[in-house]
Amino acid sequence: MVPPVAGHARPAAAVSQALRERGEEVAWAGPKQFLAPLLDHDVPIFPTGMRLYRDLRATDGTAVQAFLTGYVMPLARFVLRAVDDAVEAFAPDVVVADQHAIAGALVAYRRGLPWASLLPGSRQLPDLANGSQEVAEWIEGHLSKLAPDVPQERLPWLLYSPHLRLAFTTLALTGPLPLDDTTVLVGPVLGARPDDSPMPIVPDPARRTVLVTVGTLNVDISADFYRRVLEALAPLADRVSAVVVAPPDVLPDPPEHITVVPHVPMLRLMPHVDAVVSHGGMNTVAEALAHGVPLVVAPITLDQPTTAAQVVSCGAGLRADFDRATPDQLRAAILAVLDVPAYREAAARVRASFRAAGGAPAAAEHLQRLAHRG
Repeated sequence: MVPPVAGHARPAAAVSQALRERGEEVAWAGPKQFLAPLLDHDVPIFPTGMRLYRDLRATDGTAVQAFLTGYVMPLARFVLRAVDDAVEAFAPDVVVADQHAIAGALVAYRRGLPWASLLPGSRQLPDLANGSQEVAEWIEGHLSKLAPDVPQERLPWLLYSPHLRLAFTTLALTGPLPLDDTTVLVGPVLGARPDDSPMPIVPDPARRTVLVTVGTLNVDISADFYRRVLEALAPLADRVSAVVVAPPDVLPDPPEHITVVPHVPMLRLMPHVDAVVSHGGMNTVAEALAHGVPLVVAPITLDQPTTAAQVVSCGAGLRADFDRATPDQLRAAILAVLDVPAYREAAARVRASFRAAGGAPAAAEHLQRLAHRG
């Protein structure tokens, strides 16, 4: 079970496929209209329904609280009965629950089943509270309201399984972490992705290519940032072309060297990209670094500042201010990651660590071990 968000569902779908290739039976719980296009047609889906949630934007200091009360908890309450019915019908040996889809963990706990937590973001390691005892107590208070039958000392299990935690990153990106034996870093899980979108550009050997994207959930607040990026790129027409992922009406009449499209075939495009300008969504960052592409990261909220800090710390990119970076500052950052070899060299080191971590096959192997261990 994962939240109905592409960045969480796609890695889990790749793990699901790896399990099926190993002969395991896999079923999903979630909104069928969302999951069906991501999965093979014969994968069972137990429907939970789907609803919208309120705006989750917040400053970094309250982003975790806003996200938990505005999304994680309402989602858990909304799908809890459907997930319990799914587990009753499918009778799994292991439940796999995204850290933001805690209904799966709660049902597994109540039914005495082992479960694994998927940790797709950056802030979850080592903890959502980011070291704050006050925030940790606040989180546990809300978890206790959702699950009054769970003893207080076991409430964190809903976010962090005591059996297995699969994190889609590596220490080459995160830096040293206080991890225990239940947490396994398997690197990003990219997997096969059905996508027939046309390539937005024909690679030009005379120009380097920059991809600009702030994710599908941030379109309503991105227009001004996109305009500043276009202004930054305007003087570089002779040496840089850009692909900007945005609704065309956000950036009407772009110059010749800038292509604006609402969607790109990310994994097919990335080998032709020389730098990425991003909001710091973990999937975009992982996709770039998996191809050895350096980044300029302009984080907005949630775990994005943490991801940006990791990119800067490992040397694979630079951070920019999403709200206040000027075109001159953005241009300087873009040219730096394009022209200074150290950024690409650091991105290549992270790429090597991703490949060594194993990805979806490694995640599937650990889940099989948990199933046999019980």
